[in-house]
Amino acid sequence: MIAWYEIPVADMTRAQKFYESILNVTITVNNFGEFVMGLFPDKQTLGQANGALVQHNHYVPSQSEGVLVYLSCDDAAIVLGKVEKAGGHVLQPKTEIGDGHGFMGILKDTEGNRIAVHSNA
Repeated sequence: MIAWYEIPVADMTRAQKFYESILNVTITVNNFGEFVMGLFPDKQTLGQANGALVQHNHYVPSQSEGVLVYLSCDDAAIVLGKVEKAGGHVLQPKTEIGDGHGFMGILKDTEGNRIAVHSNA
């Protein structure tokens, strides 16, 4: 079970604007010395992880390396429909996973990260 995730960013302001616009959330940016973190809204429900955007010289955005993070949403098609306007690119449109596991899609964010979205509808 995932407890926490961090998405590397090169430009916190740009990344904050991107994720706020596609997910319709407010990201709170905090400066923790060497780390600048953009905190996603807290999820107090069991099984939903909290996470942050992280700007630090040891965090490098990547479209091909590292873990693929799936962000939960109400409808993957709606989120993916906002990606291009927000400065990202859709890599895989909303696709049914099968066996009742919902739908997913993959995007490239403004920082160059490969991020997935998941919805039940």
